[in-house]
Amino acid sequence: MCGVMGVIGSQSASRDVYAGLLALQHRGQDAAGILSFNSPEQRFHLVRGAGLVSQTFNRSAMNSLSGDAAIGHTRYSTVGRTEDRDIQPSIVPQPFGIGMAHNGNLSNYKALADKIRASQNRYLQTGNDLEVLQCLLAEGLSSSTARENAPGCFFFDDLRRAVELVFDVARGGYAVVGIIAGKGMYAFRDPNGIRPLVLGRRDGDGSHAVASETSALNITGHRPVRHIEPGEIIFIENNGALHSARTKVTRHAPCMFEWVYFASAESQIEGRGVYGARLELGRALAKIISQRQAAGARSSGDSACESLEIDMVVPVPDTSRTAAIALAETLKIPYRDVLIKNRYVFRSFILNTQEERERALKIKLAPVASEIEGKNVLLVDDSIVRGTTARRLVGLVREAGARKVYMASTCPPVRHPCFYGIDFPDARGLVAHGREESEVADEIGVDGLFYLDMRGLREAIGLPALCTACLDGDYPVPVAQAPEGFCGEG
Repeated sequence: MCGVMGVIGSQSASRDVYAGLLALQHRGQDAAGILSFNSPEQRFHLVRGAGLVSQTFNRSAMNSLSGDAAIGHTRYSTVGRTEDRDIQPSIVPQPFGIGMAHNGNLSNYKALADKIRASQNRYLQTGNDLEVLQCLLAEGLSSSTARENAPGCFFFDDLRRAVELVFDVARGGYAVVGIIAGKGMYAFRDPNGIRPLVLGRRDGDGSHAVASETSALNITGHRPVRHIEPGEIIFIENNGALHSARTKVTRHAPCMFEWVYFASAESQIEGRGVYGARLELGRALAKIISQRQAAGARSSGDSACESLEIDMVVPVPDTSRTAAIALAETLKIPYRDVLIKNRYVFRSFILNTQEERERALKIKLAPVASEIEGKNVLLVDDSIVRGTTARRLVGLVREAGARKVYMASTCPPVRHPCFYGIDFPDARGLVAHGREESEVADEIGVDGLFYLDMRGLREAIGLPALCTACLDGDYPVPVAQAPEGFCGEG
């Protein structure tokens, strides 16, 4: 999962993108990059590097990114570690000069890469699926017969046909933003709409922006216009004229994990507010707990616990706070924010290795022992994926003196791998894979475990269709198993 941002028609395009990337930092902390295009110079300018946005761009770097069009990227590597050559955005020199950044994964990366090497006699410089997308788009544009000196509307026809070719062969989830030298800015979204992308416009200067989330548009003063549809290509000329076409539609399946965990609380994804969805997730989870309380049974359904008494609801910072507040209000149980977060520590889920996640968690959270001692504590987390965070958190809370520790997840059990941009492409790393809920409870060491069910999840998010493949194995882009040569760099 990554964050992308693009702006055209602004005299401060690169600074707009920089501000937007700060608002998208939660989507990727491995690396960041900005690519600008200066029309009078007919030159691209690129700055990128490992680390946070604030670490990558100093004043000198920002001054070098001249031009009225720019795109940017925050990187979350889902396979391996970050290498300089894999940091986005990137450029291919022909035709025209194509800059690109994307969020997502191609599940058929290896087959496409092999085909490109064979058919185009091209050497691929990275292990990044972005390069494959760029090669596919470049090949489609190169085959156009009408590109030379064509007016913008005709160039859009060429671009649309080129993107259609990408849609025909690229499998997976991807949201793309880019610049074509001397032409304008483009964006497109995979035919299933797995990864989010939103279009905005600023009234003052008429500039357009495209971003992963509306939070990035809000910070730059761009009014969200609409989300880009699955299978849609948009193109904004240098003069501000906007063209769009929806060329391929299959099964609309936006990733449910955006509302559960990844997206910023103030964002709107697919027109659905993330904050509101998380409130509903908490309320739905409260109903499940209330039913269990009434039945006087553990989540596993056995009779080991004759009654369920909860003294306080405690969120696992930060994402689960909204749901935890709604859950506590619904159950009329005191809400206590007694896991104090060190705000300088990265989001532990999106660190690259298990060792890094465990090390980060040790310094990320500190329990307030004076409030926890002797209490029955219900921990609320957005999800339980690998079990790393849950297991160590339970240990921390017990060490702080809790009498009993329960855990509730606003996401149903994650039992299947994701091939579309979330960092669990191997089912063996999932704590719920092949385990019953009671076995997961034993594994993470809780006295009781509560998962939201699929119905509650769907009703809380409130959209007619979602990608829930990691929960139920129903993949919108069929994948029998982890693809050979699976690449997760977007």
